[in-house]
Amino acid sequence: MSQTDLREHVVKTADRLYYARGIQSVGMDDLRAEAGVPLKRLYSMFPSKNAIVLEVLQRRHRIWTDGVSARVATVTSPRDKLLAVYDYLADWFADDSFRGCGFINAFAEMGAVTPEVAQLAREHKESFQRFVSDLVAQAGAPADLAPQLAILAEGAQTTAAISGTTEAAGQARRAAEVLIDAAAR
Repeated sequence: MSQTDLREHVVKTADRLYYARGIQSVGMDDLRAEAGVPLKRLYSMFPSKNAIVLEVLQRRHRIWTDGVSARVATVTSPRDKLLAVYDYLADWFADDSFRGCGFINAFAEMGAVTPEVAQLAREHKESFQRFVSDLVAQAGAPADLAPQLAILAEGAQTTAAISGTTEAAGQARRAAEVLIDAAAR
């Protein structure tokens, strides 16, 4: 396995463990055992646990961005593109491994004590806001619709994680339809 492949394997393993159990509850020895990598090798690739956490968050950002963009690209009308965000959420919430937004989870665990984690979480959320703002602009809707739609998506993620059901995606989608239709008047 190449160094790049091994690094990616460790990041994927860390992501899975952190997302399922929480960052604080997964030690480097847990990661070493699960990834099948000697501890010395693990530390030669990543100088600290925080370095791994930051790479996991960067990976999560790419997965989120690619996933939501791909879902939006499956429809053509500007209104449907806005609503496709919530369809993406519905699919994500239905996945057995869904445990909420990895950025919200990481921020809750480490944001107050690890400024880099807090910064990556903020950048991720700002990126999503820009994405929704672009969709709103393409729809010719007022700019203030974008933060409203983004808040619905963020709230749906938190609600779904806590409730353990997918219903929040449909509820947020229906609320988004009302907001989009009101903005079109």
